[in-house]
This record gives sequence, structure tokens and C-alpha cells, in this order.
Amino acid sequence: MRRRIRSRIRSRIPLRTAAVAGGIALAAAAAMTAPATASPGASGSSAAAEAAASRDTLDVEYFTGPGGHPRHTEVPAATPERLTRAARSLSAKEAAADGQVGSVVDNGTTADKLDVVFIGDGYTAGQQEDFHADARSKWEQMSAVQPYASYKDLFNVWTVDAVSKQSGVSGDPSKGVVKDTALDSYFWCDDIERLLCVDTAKVESYAAKAPQADLVVVLSNSTKYGGAGYTLTSQVGYDGIATAASDHADSDQIAVHETGHSLGKLADEYFYPEYGTYTGAEPGESNATKLSAAQLTAQQKKWYRWIGQTSPDGGTVGAYEGGRYYPKGINRPTDNSIMRTLGREFSLPGREAMIAGFYRHASALSSRTATATAVKRSAGIEVDVVKGASLKWYVDGAEVTAANGRTSVTPASLGVPSDGATHEVTAKATDGTSAVKDPALRKLLSDSRTWKVTG
Repeated sequence: MRRRIRSRIRSRIPLRTAAVAGGIALAAAAAMTAPATASPGASGSSAAAEAAASRDTLDVEYFTGPGGHPRHTEVPAATPERLTRAARSLSAKEAAADGQVGSVVDNGTTADKLDVVFIGDGYTAGQQEDFHADARSKWEQMSAVQPYASYKDLFNVWTVDAVSKQSGVSGDPSKGVVKDTALDSYFWCDDIERLLCVDTAKVESYAAKAPQADLVVVLSNSTKYGGAGYTLTSQVGYDGIATAASDHADSDQIAVHETGHSLGKLADEYFYPEYGTYTGAEPGESNATKLSAAQLTAQQKKWYRWIGQTSPDGGTVGAYEGGRYYPKGINRPTDNSIMRTLGREFSLPGREAMIAGFYRHASALSSRTATATAVKRSAGIEVDVVKGASLKWYVDGAEVTAANGRTSVTPASLGVPSDGATHEVTAKATDGTSAVKDPALRKLLSDSRTWKVTG
């Protein structure tokens, strides 16, 4: 669910070095300004496709391998013609299966949960069950990383079937291989072998079929190490696309890093020696600053509450020089978090930002009992709360302490009188996690529901 309207596009930075072949893409800073309105398929056109075609290039960051530091390059916004000219229309049977939506994890209504959508590419009509299995496996890998692991019940996970004419991905195993696929996934994007690009307009047209997509992951049917991540704001509602090879053990880290941008609004923490010293304004991202550790503490800025504490990514939270692509003039919270190197953990400030990002889309309290219509005294009211959250009940504003913690009640059991009048029953949940210290962010960790009760 999109609880707040947000607009974030990472600043485009000047590219001073040539791309290095063999890298792996993680984030392209580009804004999609128009939705895909045509039906998905190789021959369909759309406003989004036209908008994408009007942009010559997209900024991309890529990794040279697992555990590597990224580099930046620019890739053509349009899919190369050699990969699209052989595209064929789907048969009637294939078209019937194309675009079907499935549920992998159902933790509540889309209004209360963060909805992750997996879309497969390079899977034929007969391979959609393979795609579903790959999506389940990839989500298990992603959600094993903290803070995802502690907040699994905040997520719904969906699949959208994109039927391809051929199995596999262009550029796999070699550059000259061309496959006719639904989303035009291809390795060797801009001559970088591990860079796995995709047609973002086609992705949007499929994502629009899922309920309120908040985060989109494209799984390309391949065992080859590669992937990409686009930080964009779509009109469907999600803030980013991560692409990853479906069957490579390390590709989940691509998606996790990308969500650091799209959900956590975190800056990259790596730097290029040739970029010199940063002299601009104080960065807006919560994990980048011009201030020293002492200045952060004295001015009570950004991650000052965490300074001196041991961080899960190793070492102590402080102010480490280098970040946001500059070796000088910018400091990061820890020496080597996942925002600097794949395979690492989020830092303590990073985890705080990620949890806040989860709650911008999801709620500490969810319920399938509708609040739009009045309920009777004898009717059951059921709620779910995030693990570890407190749950309190109120009748007409007065707390019913005996019911606190109960996820299933009736208004009568809460003491609502049978007097013919209309009363209110309220449930309020608060996540008391110590992983979020900022009072402004802690406000996101509470939510409530109120039901009218008729006598």
C-alpha cells in the first residue's frame, strides 16, 4: 500500500570513467513519467514506452561480482533493435495465461501491507509454475535479510505471469544469443556482460495488473550472475524495479540493495577516488552527511543517536569518510554496509531507515473486519499486529485493559452496552522496537482502527 506520496530520484552525477565489462547493475536513476496503458506484449505500444524512448540513456550502477563495489555507467533507454525485431505475437492459449496474478504471501489487505510484485521474464506458458517456484525462493532469500526477517508479516507477495515465446534470456550464455521474451531482458546491456536490462515500460504494464504494487522485482529465467535496479517513480505507484537472474544464489542481494534506495531512501555509500571532494549542500539522505561524528552529536543531526554502538554490518557507528560517490567531504555511518558492498548487512541507521520505509507502505495493525459499516455487539472483530507490537482496545475512548493483547474480540466482550445507542470500538497497535530511535520515524510505527457499533 502507498501510504504517502513520495518522489525521489537520485541525483544524476557526471560520469568520468568508462564502463568496465563484466559488471552487475544495481540502480538506474530515472523517472518514469507515464504509465504503460497498452496490453502487455511484444507488439504493444504505450505512453510509457514512448516516454522511455524519448530518454536517450539511463544512469546505472553495476558490480563487478559478488562482494564488489559498484561503478556507474549509462545505458541506452531503448531496447536494442536486434533484440526486438524477431518478436512474435502470442497464441490464443498463451495470451490467456499472460498477465495472470497469483498470491505467494497473503498477510492482509493491500491497504495494510507492503505489496511486493514478482514478474517473470523468459518463462514460456508451460514454465509459469517454474516462475512461481523461483519467486517463492527469491522472496525467502530476500526476507532472510534484516530487517526484512523481523517484519515478514508486513508484506504481501504477488506474482504476475508474463508469458514469453522463448525460454531464457538474451545474452545468455553468450552475447549473440537472442531470445523472444515478454520484457526484453538481456545481458550485455551496453556491452557490460553482467548488466541485465529490461524494458521498464513493459514491466509497468504487467505491474499494473497486481494489487497496489509497492515494490517490483523482475526475475529473468537464467542461472547466469547478473541483474539491475532502477530507482524510478511509476504512475502505478511503486518506487523502483530490481531485475535479477532467477537461479543464481547471489542475485537476491541485488534486490535487497535496491530496496535500500526505493524503500529506505538511502544513498550509496561507495565512492570513486577521481571524484575528489564534495562541496555541495548537506545531502538529503539519512545515511550521508558533511558533519563529523562530534558535530552530529553536538547538533543532534541524522544518526547521532546511534554513534558509538556496535552495528550488525561490523564495527562501530561513527562518521567514516567517503560516500555518495565522493571520497572526501561526505561521511557514512559505518565502514562497510550493504549500501557499499553486496553481501553485507544494513547498518543500524540503515535498518532504522528501512523499517520506516516499510511502515510508509504498511501498518502495524491490520484487519479484515471492515470499518466502513457498523458492526453488531455480538459480531467478531479480528485484527493482526506486527510481531512484538502492543495492542490496546478502547470503547468510546476508554481503555479496556482486560482485552489488551487479544486479536479477536466482540464489542459485547469489551463491555459495549446494549442501550440502543451507537458506540465506538478502537484497536491501537504500536511497534516498540528499539531499532527505530528517531521520534519522527517512530510515529509511523503506530496505527489504529475504529468500528461503529450499533446496539
